[in-house]
Amino acid sequence: MTESPDSPRTNSQQTVPIWDLRAQSEDASEERYGADTTATPASEVSPPGSPPTKSTPLSKSDPREKSRSLAASLSLKEQVSLLVAADFWRSKAIPSKGITAFKTSDGPNGARGGLFTGGTKAALFPCGISLAATWNRDILFQVGEHLAEEVKARSAHVLLAPTVCLHRGPLGGRNFESYSEDPFLTGKLAASYINGLQGKGVAATIKHYVANEQETFRLTIDSIVSERPLRELYLRPFEIAIRESNPWAVMSSYNLLNGVHADMNDHALKEILRGEWNYDGLVMSDWGGVNSSVAAVEAGCDLEMPVSGKWRGPKLLKAVTEGVEENGKKTFVSKEAIERAAANVLYLVERTGGSDMFVEPEEREDDRPETRNLIRQAGAEGMTLLKNHGDVLPIKPAQTKIAVIGPNANRAIAGGGGSASLNSYYNTIPLDSIKAIPGKQVSYAQGCHTFKWLPLAAAYCTTAAGEPGVILEFFSGDKFEGEPAIVQRRINTDLFLWDSVPKEVANGPDGSIRPWSVLAKTTITPVTSGLHTFSFSSVGPGRLLVDGIIKVDCWDWTEQGEAMFDNSVDVLFEMQCEAGIPLEIIAETTNEIRPLKKQQKEMQRAGVTHAYGGCRIGYKEEDTIDYLQQAIDTAKAADVAVVIVGLDAEWESEGYDRKNMDLPSNGSQDRLVETVLKANPNTIVVNQSGSPVTMPWADRAPAIIQAWYQGQEAGNALADVLFGFANPSGKLPTTFPRRLEDNPTYHNWPGENLKVVYGEGLYIGYRHYERVGIEPLWAFGHGLSYTTFTYGKPTLSATTLPEAGKIVITIPITNSGDIDGGEIVQAYIHDEKSRLPRPEKELQAFDKVFLKAGETQNATLTLDKYSVGYYDTDIPAWISEEGIFQVLIGASSKDIREIVSFDVLESFTWIV
Repeated sequence: MTESPDSPRTNSQQTVPIWDLRAQSEDASEERYGADTTATPASEVSPPGSPPTKSTPLSKSDPREKSRSLAASLSLKEQVSLLVAADFWRSKAIPSKGITAFKTSDGPNGARGGLFTGGTKAALFPCGISLAATWNRDILFQVGEHLAEEVKARSAHVLLAPTVCLHRGPLGGRNFESYSEDPFLTGKLAASYINGLQGKGVAATIKHYVANEQETFRLTIDSIVSERPLRELYLRPFEIAIRESNPWAVMSSYNLLNGVHADMNDHALKEILRGEWNYDGLVMSDWGGVNSSVAAVEAGCDLEMPVSGKWRGPKLLKAVTEGVEENGKKTFVSKEAIERAAANVLYLVERTGGSDMFVEPEEREDDRPETRNLIRQAGAEGMTLLKNHGDVLPIKPAQTKIAVIGPNANRAIAGGGGSASLNSYYNTIPLDSIKAIPGKQVSYAQGCHTFKWLPLAAAYCTTAAGEPGVILEFFSGDKFEGEPAIVQRRINTDLFLWDSVPKEVANGPDGSIRPWSVLAKTTITPVTSGLHTFSFSSVGPGRLLVDGIIKVDCWDWTEQGEAMFDNSVDVLFEMQCEAGIPLEIIAETTNEIRPLKKQQKEMQRAGVTHAYGGCRIGYKEEDTIDYLQQAIDTAKAADVAVVIVGLDAEWESEGYDRKNMDLPSNGSQDRLVETVLKANPNTIVVNQSGSPVTMPWADRAPAIIQAWYQGQEAGNALADVLFGFANPSGKLPTTFPRRLEDNPTYHNWPGENLKVVYGEGLYIGYRHYERVGIEPLWAFGHGLSYTTFTYGKPTLSATTLPEAGKIVITIPITNSGDIDGGEIVQAYIHDEKSRLPRPEKELQAFDKVFLKAGETQNATLTLDKYSVGYYDTDIPAWISEEGIFQVLIGASSKDIREIVSFDVLESFTWIV
């Protein structure tokens, strides 16, 4: 078992004045060589100079009114300056007016801090779908509370989380990051998470608003969604969370909604969010997600993230008096819209600290035992036991010989890729955690490879000084001319430099990105002799040289790869290498936009020729092992085999969607499972993924655990469940279809000609499978336990639901087994007769009860008008029609145990 520190480790506690960060970074040139990259990057949030004199505090105590008054007192230029970020993560400050900045940090399963990769170590929580599998609002609340402390340790004030986009289909690249296919479950869990976070003074940023259910062409895809499913499905989690937790910020999505980009969509932002829901918080863009100067501000997108010279600043000032060209015509922005947006930015400043934020401490680590314990508990509670034929689980004390097999067994598969990734305090690996169980003889076999791209070369890399890693030499301009402006050492060879290029090199005074170039230098020393494989990809122009010879030249690449950084395809080549003979590696790359066709388009649209840059270097030595035969031999010699398969952060990530539901790669994992099942019928299959996978061996495997991505305690949480130290109580928050062809989006994914029609309408997830009569592999809400539960007869507090009232249903649940455990009781509403078609059933209440063996407790299910309404576009409003409603109470959407009914005596409507 991997050990974690006994006490928190902290970096320097020195505070850095926000207004002087740039100057300090320039004075530190003597420490350029060998510098690590974990510090918060320099941020020019206001001009260097003396500490400002704080302005006289306003008399108004209400932060909303204070923000409006302060915004009104600013000049137009000052107001406009607040509407675009200062750097990659921070808002702008105006020290002369006592206006401070706030710092954001990526979530949603951790607070990463100020660097996208390799930053300050942080707590890595279970991913969103794993938290949702707990169906436990208390756990989500506690996670929010602990994340607040993590955000503060990163010297940040705003967490970019939670993600509440629905699982429209099984291939979404960020499904792991969000919660569920069901809007009610998603909204309720998100509200708990937000309440925990904001109760500790840290802002939540609910995202991505709205209809952002795929990553394919995510910046340009037009989501065509009719009004009723938009309201009942995709807006509903946001509506619930805003009503019950009021997140302080909302992030607009990249995509278009019905022909208009989300950041400038009047219907979504102005009419619904601001109008119907009366939302008064901040709306920020996704990073690079602003698409106009005037329309976005007028629609209500207050803050452009990150720093940019494209749309705001001088251009927005010009739009007030002279107008700017948008969509082929001259448009003007109103002073009222600018002042309103500035007030919303200032409101978030006030909510997150106001005048107390004139210094920004360095980021620090805060590895707390109580946080580790919560992550382990949440991980075990989210584990979903799909099958346990013959009570194979938990592993018995008499079973002493344990075979641990699989490509994920000896790796830390803790989370998906993209904005949800971070540098965790530590990781626990299944193999290590299983080995730590006393009295067990544990053997291991890898079984197969599953990598999508070649493994990173970092483990084989050393600098000229003999230190691990790569030396980066940054040059001003894209020609590698003169002496390097900045020299750094990086540990990794994932060198996509999205947010970590030194600002002295990358940023112009107006926030625009300047041309730069970088040389990455390292030495790879092979451990074995053989025909080894190398790989290289770059975001801008790039070359890879080995011992001075160009091996990969993608200076003018045209075919795009899959990484979220818009890189070239990964180019592989083989070399005969000798053990111990070092190879000199140099990668050359610049931040000029590639392919050239994209550069020309950006030049026409916004006058931009340079953007983000970086590269990735991979390396793998030739195999000398028959992995499958090794797995067979290992399984045969064991009392029980645990096969750990699944996906990882390369296969599931922001930036791209999965191509199919199969386990990667090329059937290797399915062959491994089938082979081990033949070698040892007493086999437990553990799948780690953040979304459904096909399981062609499901009927033959006696026991299956869906383990999700469990964060830094993934190995320990799995061992707890395997050996019965924790009784699994997770249930599926998304349906697992048998085949990709069965899923509701099969005919409309990922769209064509940059349009995706949400043609399945209301019928996503279990709504679809029940409507068309397709049996899924595992139903929504399904999950077993090591004990059994008996449902008693439900009791209703009333048999009629009034417009402003509630019905409370209590149902006794008995733990009829001999092990303590938890049961998730689910209530689905069925409208017996409605004017418009409705799904067969819709989740509208749930409760989780924890029972000792033999104990009985009441589960409580509360229903109100929101539980029975649907959106009628003819009114247009929500309506609850008079008639009879059934409540289907069960252990899953398929396993219904009890049915009761109530009436609505007279139809009524509402807007919010």
